[in-house]
Amino acid sequence: MAFEFRLPDIGEGVAEGEIVQWFVKEGETIREDQTLVSVLTDKANVEIPSPKSGRVAKIHAAVGEKVKVGGLLVTLVTASGSGASAAAPVPPVPVPATSVGPGVPAHHPAPSPPDSTATPSPVPPPASPGRVLASPYLRRLAAEKGIDLTRIRGSGPGGRIVESDLVAGMPSADAVAVLHPPAAEVAGAEPPIPAPRPSTVPAIAPGPGPAIPASEIRERIAIRGVRRVIAEHMAEATHRAAHYTYVEEIDASELVRLRDRMAKHVEKQGTRLSYLPFIIKAVVAGLKEHPRLNATMDDANQELVVRSAFHIGIAAAAPEGLIVPVVRNADQKSVSRLAREIQDLAERGKAGKLTRHELTGSTFTITSLGALGGILATPILNYPEVAILGVHKIQRRPVYRADGSVGPADLMNLSISLDHRVLDGIEGAQFLAAVKGYLEDPHQLFAELA
Repeated sequence: MAFEFRLPDIGEGVAEGEIVQWFVKEGETIREDQTLVSVLTDKANVEIPSPKSGRVAKIHAAVGEKVKVGGLLVTLVTASGSGASAAAPVPPVPVPATSVGPGVPAHHPAPSPPDSTATPSPVPPPASPGRVLASPYLRRLAAEKGIDLTRIRGSGPGGRIVESDLVAGMPSADAVAVLHPPAAEVAGAEPPIPAPRPSTVPAIAPGPGPAIPASEIRERIAIRGVRRVIAEHMAEATHRAAHYTYVEEIDASELVRLRDRMAKHVEKQGTRLSYLPFIIKAVVAGLKEHPRLNATMDDANQELVVRSAFHIGIAAAAPEGLIVPVVRNADQKSVSRLAREIQDLAERGKAGKLTRHELTGSTFTITSLGALGGILATPILNYPEVAILGVHKIQRRPVYRADGSVGPADLMNLSISLDHRVLDGIEGAQFLAAVKGYLEDPHQLFAELA
């Protein structure tokens, strides 16, 4: 029997994915649940397993090609009787219907016209007792959390377990928070995170490349995978937002002393303490005073969605390009916990092991090159966010003090880029002034009143 396997609904509003790697070849015989293909969605790779055993008759999508949910991936030839028809049922493809929140469409299958003679469409059979259908990633995650997958009812095609099923089956509220923190963990309801939408940047028809002598071409590099996602995000951000940048100089002398003292204790636990956790705490304090910067832009409805939770994106370099892991609910975490989480996200990011959930949903982003931070940069917004902070290196330089004396100080620049469509210059200046105050006297970050 010929079985057409299509890209299933990966969840979380994903509409399409880019083929990163095929783990099988045409003509190869494979088993059920064997990994077929790796698909890239928002810089996170998702491994798709085979729903059936059989022989790979034809691969329909090449590496680097984008496939929409429901698009044909591979045709398998299965044993006689293993399928009811020559074509497998197509997994449901989300179709926008009505809005359930700012930027979040409700998805329902498109209704079929009434036809009394039509044959009902086949549906995937439920999984047999004791048979677990789940991706290798979810199996790994379940093992880490001590979850018995045989006790979880899958809601995906054919009874396959998807991430939301796993979260629902986790044994404690703390474990749930590890994967999907509740949308409202602070006072007040948190608006839903806008679902990703296909880019609406006007397409420009490609023209002929410049006439370059072959002898002068050293290499042609295909823009694919994470690099293509980055290119699309950058184009979207610069096309939509009206960027402007404001810069402030910070006397970080007291911050340097405080960090050096705290590092002796934190690093005993095997965690490196950088300046970033302190900067995150100062940023959150500044966002509480100026909440309009902790927001995302809903261009479809022309609304600024001010957020009540503080999910801070940390731009970081990875082998395939820039990624932005998210520290969720940063306002509820200590300096040492922030340091541990940043280190964990950075290490798994470099290894390509972050999930899509860990790379999406931020409300404000910080970008830093650490010791290579330079003097000044103008960061591009992490759209649909409306503000991003650039952190530059700390340098010891002589400064004039208020009493007229000259002495050494540890100075650094902070640059913030904002969306001028919704944030005026005064708001950026006031926010950065607040952050400057917290960093120049960092002890006040730990002197919160009950």
